[in-house]
Amino acid sequence: MAPLLSLNLRERSSVIYRFLHIFDCLLVCFFLWFFVWIYEVPWTFYYTRLELLLFAASFLSFHSFQMYRSWRGWKFYREFLVILQAWGAVIGFLLFYFFIFKISIAYSRTVFILLSVTTPFLIFCSHLLVRKLLRFYRSQGKNIRHGVIVGAGDLGIRMARQLEEIPWAGIEIIGFFDDKLEQEEQLAQLNKPLLGRIDEVESFLRLHDVDYVYIALPMRAERKIFGLLQQCRDLGAQILLVPDLYIFGLHHAEIQSLGEMLVLNFNPDRQWKRTFDLIFSSLVLLLGSPLFLLLALVIRLDSPGPVFYRHRRIMATGREFSCLKFRTMVVDAERQLEQLLAGDPAARAEWELHFKLRDDPRITRIGRFLRRTSLDELPQFVNVFRGEMSVVGARPIVGKELEAYYKGNGEQSAGRYCSMKPGITGPWQVMMRSDMVNYQERVELDDWYVLNYSLRTDLIIIAKTVRCMFSGKGAY
Repeated sequence: MAPLLSLNLRERSSVIYRFLHIFDCLLVCFFLWFFVWIYEVPWTFYYTRLELLLFAASFLSFHSFQMYRSWRGWKFYREFLVILQAWGAVIGFLLFYFFIFKISIAYSRTVFILLSVTTPFLIFCSHLLVRKLLRFYRSQGKNIRHGVIVGAGDLGIRMARQLEEIPWAGIEIIGFFDDKLEQEEQLAQLNKPLLGRIDEVESFLRLHDVDYVYIALPMRAERKIFGLLQQCRDLGAQILLVPDLYIFGLHHAEIQSLGEMLVLNFNPDRQWKRTFDLIFSSLVLLLGSPLFLLLALVIRLDSPGPVFYRHRRIMATGREFSCLKFRTMVVDAERQLEQLLAGDPAARAEWELHFKLRDDPRITRIGRFLRRTSLDELPQFVNVFRGEMSVVGARPIVGKELEAYYKGNGEQSAGRYCSMKPGITGPWQVMMRSDMVNYQERVELDDWYVLNYSLRTDLIIIAKTVRCMFSGKGAY
């Protein structure tokens, strides 16, 4: 009875997607008619022929770009990108048709532009509604697909927990296969059984209705993986390989093609980050120029010496650059520091731990205000504009810190740090800032950012930084 019910649900899902395919094509034709009607454009034979061509082109393009694949567990924007690609192919075909037959004059340019721009968004909205309905349906325990995970190690358990966190995907893991039977205790926490050894997967699939087989074995088990692919691909279940990329300690690795070869790129495109840095730093330098001039004047009036302070910091690839700040200390600060540390063991211990002093006598009156509000770091937007820093990133550190703490924490932390530009702000500034007692926490925060950065994360950090500037928490 259970296999029959699952089969009915699977066939029902297939019917839904076939209906959605036809519906989308009709929807495109309706949009054309609607825009022609709303702009009171006379309906001619040319529009009737365009309707037929539009339906046929949409049907073929939407199918070719696999718009009606199973989107279980996929994020919405992925489907929208596929819709954009498929619709772009349709528009390309129509432009080619207009050019070949020289009949573009027969159509309203306004109608064509509106149809081209709005259709992918309207189609996505219809898909969004369908996906929301399916998600609700699956969250009620209906239309559930069943899967097994081959490999009960950390990767397999991570996969099972990930599926548990997205119940709307409608995928239920019924158990694991692994050659190490002692994994049963670890699986008990997930309330999932160990169904057998890896060589028993084939016989299990023949006797049970399984939709997905997730292979979560380490890369060194290539023979077992190849054997599973040979034995199980014709048994009705979809076979999916969960790549063990976590062994490299990088979440931003990217699979690319090089001819007929697949390569793993550990240097993914960060052009969006550079573009964001250029736009953001340009706006700050332009709009903040009156404030820059005012602060420069106040610094010169407060104490003799230059307006800016340059300090050598580590940037991407381990090279050094001159990090700019508004001067917040007296001119002979380095000499005074040596004398202070030589005569005060407590101050020396604090400096060796944080590379900062909470009650630093070298700081000027205006300098204390600049540090409390982080305004002393505004000149670093010049470093960002020059490409030496990012708006958001890991903390700018000196060579001694890289050697003592990042390499001391293992080569991975040092390598991660040198894979990106340091930032004016970052998680260290919006979480605990200078209140951190353990330097290791700073290293871990920098590691976290390098492994998890995104545009959304950067925007959140910037917003929190502005709040910290007004509160002054943890800055000295």
